Parts: sequence; structure tokens; C-alpha cells
Amino acid sequence: MPSVILRSVDEWRAYSHGPNRRTAVTIGNFDGVHLGHRQILSKLCDRARLEDLTSAVLTFHPHPARVLRPAEAPELLETLEQRLVSIAALGIDAVLVAHFDAALANLSPEEFADRYLVNALHARVVLIGDNFRFGHKQAGDANLLIELGRRRGFEVENVPRVTIDGTVVSSSAIRNALRSGKVEDARHMLGRPFSLAGDIKSGTGQGRLLVVPTLNLATEQELLPKIGVYATEALVGGKLYRAATNIGVRPTFDGAHTSIESHLFDFHEDVRSGRLEVRFWKRLRDERRFSTPAELREQVLRDIETAKEYFSTVG
Repeated sequence: MPSVILRSVDEWRAYSHGPNRRTAVTIGNFDGVHLGHRQILSKLCDRARLEDLTSAVLTFHPHPARVLRPAEAPELLETLEQRLVSIAALGIDAVLVAHFDAALANLSPEEFADRYLVNALHARVVLIGDNFRFGHKQAGDANLLIELGRRRGFEVENVPRVTIDGTVVSSSAIRNALRSGKVEDARHMLGRPFSLAGDIKSGTGQGRLLVVPTLNLATEQELLPKIGVYATEALVGGKLYRAATNIGVRPTFDGAHTSIESHLFDFHEDVRSGRLEVRFWKRLRDERRFSTPAELREQVLRDIETAKEYFSTVG
């Protein structure tokens, strides 16, 4: 059953049918919904089932850094809607999306806990990560939340970080991996391939005519993997195809804008619109300029074979 998405405290109160329904809550931005997030959300669902509570996520939009430090705000891995779909898929009952603005940012830790955890969500248990901070200028930490819970009637459970080969799984670490083209590292931390999703858009037609046919993706996601060629999968029309994808500016054709072009294996349909999702498995090479379209085509055909060989090894 999909999660209920609420966009304000008033909507939450209407949904919760009064003050008696208690919740198990976690709080955060959950960009990417990676393995660390999934561990917290899994434990949240377990506690909620065990104690007959509503499992609830409190998240924020826009990202707090967009309001507090816009010049330093990270490029997000997913749109809000993508995050909500991922959270819902893990069995969470309800998500409260709080609009993050200056008024919310100025709440003291005590005011934040009272407004959201006590008066709105009626929290019975709150699950947090190791580095949890809250309230004005992030003045609140886990110890303060534990003390507030003792006084206001909720329990706090600290969920340890997830590490892979000594690296802490985090949205920042995944962003760094993608900027470096290390999509396999990103996949390990996400627990699935990083994907870009959006609408199919019309290209210039040069690639189809002179190289190989491709589907061109227009996405609202902010962070793209490093420019280059990748072994990917493409989901279109409800079917999954293996593919080779180029992210770049098409230098052989003097391109000026970044494009995302995927050649799908064993795909013969003439599709000009609709939804497309591209999942990144392995980086094959840098993008580079070729002297002629024929040279580019030869390299693209080699890339396709390299991608097929890669997929034959991963099953």
C-alpha cells in the first residue's frame, strides 16, 4: 500500500484522526534513499509493527541548504517525487513534507520538537542517524533530543551508520562518486544503480543518421555522472533494455549543451516521446572528439560491444 503524502501539519492532523494515534518517526532529507537511509527506514517499520504505531517520515522541501546557504547547496541526487516513491516502496505509512523556510529554520530545538514531534506527529519513538542535528543553527543533537524525549514522552533510538570498505555511506559520498564517474561505487552505496529519469526529447537527428539511433533524455535531476560513455540499462514503455549511454556535449558535432543519449540493444521502435529511465552500471571511457562521424561510429560500435561484454559478466 503506498505511503500517504502530507504537505502540512494541518494535513497531518486531519490524516491522523486526533491525538491518540502515536507514531514511530524518522527525520531527514533522504536524498538518494541510500543503504544508510534504508537501514533507518527498515528499523522504523519494524518498531512501528511491533508497537502498533504509524510509521512516519518527516522530510523537508526545499533542501535546507537552499534556504540557509544557497551558494553551498548540493546538487541533489533525486527530485522530491523520486524520493517519495523510494520511501513509499519501503513500506512507510505516511510522509510529512515540511516546507523549509526562514521561519522553520529559526525554530529552536525545543520549538522544533514540540511543533513537529509532539504536537503534530505524536511521536512514541524517534529514530535518528549518528550525525543528527536539528533546530536553529543545528543547535540540537542526539543528546538533547534524548533529554527532550524523556520530558515529552518519546523514546529516541540511534541507528549506526552503514559503511562499505571503510567508507561511510552518505549522500555526499555518492555525489562525489558520481562526479568522478565511479558509478559502481555509487551503486554499492545506493544498493541499486544510480538512475536518471525524465522525458524522451527529440535530438538533432545527426546521431541517428550518421552513427547509431539513440533516445535522448531530458531530466529534472540536478546531478549527472561525469561526462563520458557508460554501460547502462534503459527503462522505456515498461520494458528494460541494456544500453550504452553518452553524457556529454557531442564534440564531434560541435555541440554546446550537455545531452544524455542512449543506444538501446535490440530495440527497434521509433519512439519520440514518453518516459525514460537510464540506470548507470559502469563507466567505459571519456567523451572525446573524432575527426569524422565515421570514426565516431566505429568507436560507438566498440563501446556497444564492450557494454555487452560487461553485462555478460554481471548476469
